[in-house]
Amino acid sequence: MIKALIFDLDNCLAPATQVGEALYQPAFEAIRISNDGTLSNDRLEESFEAVWSNAFDWVADQYRYTPAMRRAGWERFAFLKVSHPMNGYSDLAALEQIEQDCFLVTSGFRRLQESKIDALGIRKRFRATFIDAIDEPERTSKQAIFQRILEDFQIASDETLVIGDNPHSEIAAGNRLGIQTIQTLRPGIAKSVEACSHIHSLDELVDPLQR
Repeated sequence: MIKALIFDLDNCLAPATQVGEALYQPAFEAIRISNDGTLSNDRLEESFEAVWSNAFDWVADQYRYTPAMRRAGWERFAFLKVSHPMNGYSDLAALEQIEQDCFLVTSGFRRLQESKIDALGIRKRFRATFIDAIDEPERTSKQAIFQRILEDFQIASDETLVIGDNPHSEIAAGNRLGIQTIQTLRPGIAKSVEACSHIHSLDELVDPLQR
């Protein structure tokens, strides 16, 4: 019996680009200036595209940013925040129909991720929200946060679902803890064999959970 659902935020409940692509441009420009020929233009643009689906530190590692590039991006991303309302995906109303406890766990810069949650107005729908804040010294990981949820709220791994888009992040973390993982196949998200199952809409969660 499922007692709890752990949701990701970006590209699960809201498109990452809904913050407005212009918001990230100062950080991208700072990285571009600091690149100093390290990455080709195509490779650099590819890394910027990856930022929309992954935490910045993961992208910096994956694309081998120099310390200067990492620092330039970090200094700007850390102060970004969303200052306009966000709607999220059109199926967010399905959250209101889920009777089980819901938790929100998202990775990224604290200020930015908190502002997204507030812009969506969804904080009250979750029993608790957690930021895997990459810009804080005591950062743990999504896996550690998932483990904390299981322990603090006395929920077994087989009574829990993890719902998200990223096979390298929440899907991998859930799998390592023996939690059933569900990948949200939002537009532009590639289907991953790492997830236990897949959905295109949050509406697909409602009926099975009510049985």
